[in-house]
Amino acid sequence: MKYYIPLACIALLLSCAPEKPVTSIETPTPYTINKTAKASDGMVVSAHPLATQVGIDILASGGNAYDAMIATQFALAVVYPRAGNIGGGGFLVTRLNDGSTMALDFREKAPKLAYRDMYLDSLGEVIPGLSRNGHLSSGVPGTVAGMYEIYDRLGSFDSFAELIEPAYQIAQNGFQISQAEADRLNTYKADFLTYNTRSNQFIEKEQWHAGDTLIQEDLAESLKRIMDQGPAGFYEGKTAELIVAEMGRSNGIMSLEDLKDYQAKWKIPVKGSYKGLNIISMPSPSSGGIALIQMLGMLEYLKLDELEHHDPLAMNAMIEAMRIAFEDRANYLGDADFYPVPVDRLLNRAYLDNRISSFSFGDAGQSDPKGHSGIRIEMESFETTHTSIIDQEGHAASLTTTLNSNYGSKVLVDGAGFFLNNEMDDFSAKPGAPNIYGMVGSEANAIEAEKRMLSSMTPTIIEKEGELYMVLGTPGGSAIITSILQVILNTTDFNMDLNDAVQSGRIHHQWLPDAVMYETGKLDTTLLKNLEEMGYEMVEKTSLAKVKAIQVLPDGVYYGVGDERNPDDHAQGINMN
Repeated sequence: MKYYIPLACIALLLSCAPEKPVTSIETPTPYTINKTAKASDGMVVSAHPLATQVGIDILASGGNAYDAMIATQFALAVVYPRAGNIGGGGFLVTRLNDGSTMALDFREKAPKLAYRDMYLDSLGEVIPGLSRNGHLSSGVPGTVAGMYEIYDRLGSFDSFAELIEPAYQIAQNGFQISQAEADRLNTYKADFLTYNTRSNQFIEKEQWHAGDTLIQEDLAESLKRIMDQGPAGFYEGKTAELIVAEMGRSNGIMSLEDLKDYQAKWKIPVKGSYKGLNIISMPSPSSGGIALIQMLGMLEYLKLDELEHHDPLAMNAMIEAMRIAFEDRANYLGDADFYPVPVDRLLNRAYLDNRISSFSFGDAGQSDPKGHSGIRIEMESFETTHTSIIDQEGHAASLTTTLNSNYGSKVLVDGAGFFLNNEMDDFSAKPGAPNIYGMVGSEANAIEAEKRMLSSMTPTIIEKEGELYMVLGTPGGSAIITSILQVILNTTDFNMDLNDAVQSGRIHHQWLPDAVMYETGKLDTTLLKNLEEMGYEMVEKTSLAKVKAIQVLPDGVYYGVGDERNPDDHAQGINMN
């Protein structure tokens, strides 16, 4: 059957009326943004209303969740350039309507010329910024390969090209940017000037404003090559040559061979349970699934549901579970294809009970820094994007992709129109040396050629009584894992409505630095004082993660929620009848 995409519905002003929102916010751009929506036959929650609309259009045209996911991701590569991408990578966790589950790893890989000490000076010290900005910070992109793998195995449209067409049209014709995107383009203009040797559309404008039209002709041509040739239109031919030419303008090491040899990998999801819920999440090289299940296991032991939401003792328990899980992350987790990650031991019930058994309510634990001092965390850099989708047939997809920090390496491939990632910073440049998020690692995450770097991305699906219950994920660096944890706890232990669960204030602890991060204006001052009195150092942050979630309500209705922390998050559903 041939499907036709109603391109009029993705017109720049979103002329097709969206589902009547449950709640909405005002925006100076000409599209409505809905933070919550309910519908019976499909739901898409993404980081931008234009991308969400593309996914809804695909569902309306007869596509399934995977078709909609692919089209949404390519649209995000156009309308959300700071994180949506074809120059990065990511993870998919999916549950088919028959209950079977799969995971797809299209995480970036270290180039073949990468080596363990490539970011160290002659004294063995990390060279500041070398793994974080510029050409040498980029891993081999996996997004295009990942999208094609999803289409090839799970898609229903007649052609891959049809799913890219909406993104191509938006790139070619332009779209009006939001205030959030204008602010970031202005903020990072100096970096674009520093790390690019050629001019481009992002730096030619003196100052960006909400409502300005962003046209990306080079990106449109890159998308057109993928439409015409499939993955070969990215990993071979002109686009590949443009990437390698860009590498040659500075100290980049990515080669034509690196690109041609890249492959996405299907994997078995990591699974656990919490109070009758089945947790389905991403395995290595994600640390998210393992750490999430560890934290839930320890908190189940502590009977968290006997306490109130945001009770100081409940927060105390969460902090200590976070501390332990992140210590294990630093010591044991990496790419399991290169290092023997002890998954079974880390998720063993007796192991988790023993790890948390020394915890005493009311007391703050202490992290052993092992000589790691002065670690800082840049939690304000929301570089990743997440999309949650459920279709009419009950197929569920949870997809998280990333460039790492905002606009990745800050390098735009000249002539190709997309930013390259800076994922090499997610390796341990040196055992114990922190990355941009203050995360430390061990030998398990050391740099090796063709190895995938450890990630915090945590696309997750939850079953309740054997049925699909929730799809969720988020950007947010190391706070991804703890934010997913808190949304699950809010809905499960504290019986909160999904929207309240997502918007509620969050905390974060990642072992090192030994400090509790909390969100400005989101937590009661008495609670903060109580945690300080227990012995915690409290560090204020603007926000922690931006969750996009869908819950299947008891009557079968899909309830989608975007996060108020991202002005552009948009939830939209579809009712076929």
